[in-house]
Amino acid sequence: MSDAHLFATGVLLAWLAGVRAYLTVFGVGVAGALGWLDLPPALDATTSPWVLGVSGGLALVEFFADKIPGVDSGWDLVQTLARVPAGAFLAAAALSPDGELGAGMLATGAGVALTSHVFKAGTRLLLNASPEPVSNVVVSTAEDGLTLGALGLALVSPWLALALALGAGLLLALLLIWIARRLRRRPIRHPTG
Repeated sequence: MSDAHLFATGVLLAWLAGVRAYLTVFGVGVAGALGWLDLPPALDATTSPWVLGVSGGLALVEFFADKIPGVDSGWDLVQTLARVPAGAFLAAAALSPDGELGAGMLATGAGVALTSHVFKAGTRLLLNASPEPVSNVVVSTAEDGLTLGALGLALVSPWLALALALGAGLLLALLLIWIARRLRRRPIRHPTG
């Protein structure tokens, strides 16, 4: 892969880590272990049985926790501590031919992961304000699908996968703005008495 492809892959992995860190690490590890992806030396750690087991187990926990209104926002708050560093590591490791992580890509990855994490967490906070629980399950399932789909597409075309992930992020930002405006327009009901 060229440096440009590795850069696109690194940014994509950072974006996905901001949404689903454990699933992203697990997906990269499985792709490397099965030989679907020739991993840079710094990402070889993701193929370790320990890393695969822990990231797979945590991805499963996240799958269920993320579907429950209220629990998902608490989970997102705690996961800020995992998603941003995971995004920084994945982005820097993708561009590391010798296992050394560059400070510029660490910072880029952290910024990208933080951005996608803020979009995800913000959307969930707004969705939790609605009285029905179905939208939470639909959005959470869409995030699972987006992460898996982008990881699969990254094997074939990292630039297309990155463009689609960033496009989904833009749509999410527009959705957040639309929901926030609708919530602001909602009349405030005061208790009588």
